[in-house]
Amino acid sequence: MENITVRRLLDAGVHFGHRVQRWNPKMKKYIYGVHNGTHIVDLPQTVDCMNRALNVLRGIVKDRGRVLFVGTKQQAKDIVKVAAQKCGQYYVDHRWLGGTLTNWRTIVQSINRLNSLKERISSDDFSSYTKKEQLCFKNDVERLERALGGIKDMGGLPDVLFIIDINKEAIATREARQLGIPVIAIVDTNSNPDGIDYPIPGNDDAIKAIQLYCDIVSDAVISGIQEEMRTAGVEISQSKDLPQSSESENQALLQAFGGADSSES
Repeated sequence: MENITVRRLLDAGVHFGHRVQRWNPKMKKYIYGVHNGTHIVDLPQTVDCMNRALNVLRGIVKDRGRVLFVGTKQQAKDIVKVAAQKCGQYYVDHRWLGGTLTNWRTIVQSINRLNSLKERISSDDFSSYTKKEQLCFKNDVERLERALGGIKDMGGLPDVLFIIDINKEAIATREARQLGIPVIAIVDTNSNPDGIDYPIPGNDDAIKAIQLYCDIVSDAVISGIQEEMRTAGVEISQSKDLPQSSESENQALLQAFGGADSSES
């Protein structure tokens, strides 16, 4: 696994929160200060939270668990899809369908319909349908593929969700919580981290930041798969201390902003 440092997060713009007027007071403990009217995320805490979440994620994957990447906002959707495919996992990148988790049986029926339609289109008999019918079938496939393409091969409920922007993906978060599925999520300064199992404070809008999160999570999944392959049938102690934030990392923040105000709104 690559080392996650404050400098790396700074370079990706992870530290930039929202304007102070938009903050959620429940994020106060994750905020370092204010710079030009914008909340600055305490990146040493982000490093610690990320390492904690990645350790859990690797453990789940090592036990052959399924990971569902969720990011439907415009700047996240393509990145989420590529990251999930890179590590052989699953994704929702278009629109979260209500009941995707809590009404999984209905989702399975839609997946079965998608597969049936694709078989029909590729069959030798497809030419026997009218042009209007053919167009309807193709439109249905396109619609279902857009909504379900990332989970059609999941084969069951995921074992963990990785979410970009819990405000945008509130329904997914609520369904996972209802079913007891752990959630790892990027939580910006305008969000409520309550109920998120493994919150990672950071910017959830910047493309560069989203790319970094997804790359790190994808690498962690691959690491978990490799560990499962290396240690098949052997339990590994997970009692490793998390890296502690250092004073030099806090100084990096100070130098980057010339001394951010320490007061919260």
